[in-house]
Amino acid sequence: MHLHVHRRPAALRLRGGGVPGLAVVVVLLATALAGCRSDPGPLTSDAAPLTGKVAQTCASFLETLPTTLAGLDAREVIPADAPVRAWGEGLVLTCDAPQPPSFNKFAGCEQVRGVGWYFPQDQYNATGSELLATAVGYQPRVSLLVPAQYRGDVSLEAFSDLADYIKPALTLVKPCR
Repeated sequence: MHLHVHRRPAALRLRGGGVPGLAVVVVLLATALAGCRSDPGPLTSDAAPLTGKVAQTCASFLETLPTTLAGLDAREVIPADAPVRAWGEGLVLTCDAPQPPSFNKFAGCEQVRGVGWYFPQDQYNATGSELLATAVGYQPRVSLLVPAQYRGDVSLEAFSDLADYIKPALTLVKPCR
């Protein structure tokens, strides 16, 4: 985006220090920059519908999640009854997530505020790519898909914030350490 500022002829310039002119430039610049933000729109989920007690537990849990997570605004998810919530441009939480194929009894987890998150080692080491972390010790399991641009401070804040929602709403069946 380019902003072109043309100097007004002397007859049209404001007298008295030009502060009102500066205010107009600031307002125009702020308006132009606000127009640069793009709304990512709704996220379409292909997660299978849930049934029974798992559906009830996930629905209750998902209802408690915040509209802002790690400074990112919530996004609409289609269909609305998908066991998924999303924030920003691709931070996606899934309730009743499958167990990661690479997880086994020898795998370890990273503890974030009392919740053990399993990170597949290949994804964990590839810092420039997305990461799918799973809270494997809870039922139903939840996973958080972290896009590459959110790895680091944003993802740490998201994992930290989610602990306040996971621990009271889901059942810890086996701590993952």
